[in-house]
Amino acid sequence: MVGKDGKISTKKNSQLVLRLDKDERDAFVGLCKELDTSAAREIRRFIRGFMKENAES
Repeated sequence: MVGKDGKISTKKNSQLVLRLDKDERDAFVGLCKELDTSAAREIRRFIRGFMKENAES
C-alpha cells in the first residue's frame, strides 16, 4: 500500500478473527515460540502463500 507521500506503508490496518480449539492454538503458539517466530507472522505468511498459489494469471 502506498501512502500520500509515495512511501510504501507496512502498518497493519485490519484484523481477522478466527476461533480455534484451545489446545490446538496453544500448541501452535508454543511451536512458533520454539521456532523464534510469532503466530501472527506465520499466519500472514500462510495467507500470502495461499493467495499466490491460487492467483489467476
